[in-house]
Amino acid sequence: MPFSVRRRYAPARSIGNVRVLVVEDEPFMAEAIRDGLRLEAIAADIAGDGDTALELLSVNAYDIAVLDRDVPGPSGDEIAESIVASRSGTPILMLTAADRLDDKASGFGLGADDYLTKPFELQELVLRLRALDRRRAHSRPPVREIAGLRVDPFRREVYRDGRYVALTRKQFAVLEVLVAAEGGVISAEELLERAWDENADPFTNAVRITVSALRKRLGEPWLIATVPGVGYRIDPGPDAGREGRDGGRRG
Repeated sequence: MPFSVRRRYAPARSIGNVRVLVVEDEPFMAEAIRDGLRLEAIAADIAGDGDTALELLSVNAYDIAVLDRDVPGPSGDEIAESIVASRSGTPILMLTAADRLDDKASGFGLGADDYLTKPFELQELVLRLRALDRRRAHSRPPVREIAGLRVDPFRREVYRDGRYVALTRKQFAVLEVLVAAEGGVISAEELLERAWDENADPFTNAVRITVSALRKRLGEPWLIATVPGVGYRIDPGPDAGREGRDGGRRG
């Protein structure tokens, strides 16, 4: 067996409310990891290939990603690059049989926060996950609330008047910038700079399209107002609905 799921240690405090993505193409190992983590009250989703991993990352918020570097499809290295590029802040633990120093150096260079070589004991994986969760907990951004919105950057969750709102990564990034401004106006140029990468085309209409889609996801009355010729802002006032609709047409 590549590792043991037997308890050779006293059960420690569970992480609690932590969701982990495990990317591992060996079915037995993936199931053993998932079942072992479940005993520690750690929820784990399994992806057996890179495509499935990227799909799960696009729709779910994970506290930690455990990546086998050699999965089929987009490799673990490519998945790590995607996580870093998304700016989600999700910690990455790389899992691989490659144990040379240069292998570890390349993994950390791709953005890994920790590195565990096979074979390993489940106890060590759990301890490393706990350490990553503690580290992230110390740097958790604050939950922001405005105009009935509750935006949790750490969990990547949005609620409006207590109702969960599912957003794409880009929609969440745009909303996060607007909410952080606390009603202040954010220009399209600043949104492009802060919610897209440095290679984004400054002449694209991506901001207008994303803001329009975000308005629809959040529902009526519209909360995102357009300030003509200036930019966008969160507006809880009585005129927000009218301005939001007008702004949606003008961009």
